[in-house]
Amino acid sequence: MTLIMILQLAIAIGLINVWLFRFNKATEYRGGNAKNMKEEFAAYGLPIWLMYFVGAMKVAIAIMLIISFWIEQLLVYNLIALAALMIAALLMHVKVKDPIKKSYPALSILFMIALIMYFTMS
Repeated sequence: MTLIMILQLAIAIGLINVWLFRFNKATEYRGGNAKNMKEEFAAYGLPIWLMYFVGAMKVAIAIMLIISFWIEQLLVYNLIALAALMIAALLMHVKVKDPIKKSYPALSILFMIALIMYFTMS
């Protein structure tokens, strides 16, 4: 397994963990004072439908990152979409004046995306 595949798998597992297994659980990375995903999106002033849309996109991207082991053409599109979502997440943390620590998950995913892009484009 290559470094790129390991990074893809790490991102995919992280996304699935957050959106399917930790959705209703408090973490130290939730925005504002939120204890679950619904409270987090409310803290950002975002509608509930957007939470479900973002969640569906992130789970789909996670699945597509795994599928892109075999269909490599999918990789770049998924990384671009995920990077846009991570940048939006960072902006939401800034909006509610969260400490930088709460942005670590989004920043780490952006870093892994940058590494994958670097190694696949060179």
